[in-house]
Amino acid sequence: MPTTLSEKLRELRKKRDWSLDDLAREAGASKSYLWELENRPERKPSAEKLADIARVLDVTTEYLLDENATFDDAQLKEVFFRKFNRLEHDDKNRIMDMIDTWAKKK
Repeated sequence: MPTTLSEKLRELRKKRDWSLDDLAREAGASKSYLWELENRPERKPSAEKLADIARVLDVTTEYLLDENATFDDAQLKEVFFRKFNRLEHDDKNRIMDMIDTWAKKK
């Protein structure tokens, strides 16, 4: 299991079958910047860039930075709510309606 930021970035990028160019485009970063993050462990990203990278890789910044962090239920919920909060009001309402419907089935 990867532990360093470099290892996690590389693994998450490859799981999506993304090149450095793909990740750079999605995260709004340069390819060379991401290459340095993956290959030079002493290189640390800015908080803003780290948040952008975490967002496109569907993880949290905590997961990327903490060498002991695992992607657990709490991390998954944080990613979900981050996506949910970016939705338009009507889309949020539709999702809430679906959740209410599913809850009634039990």
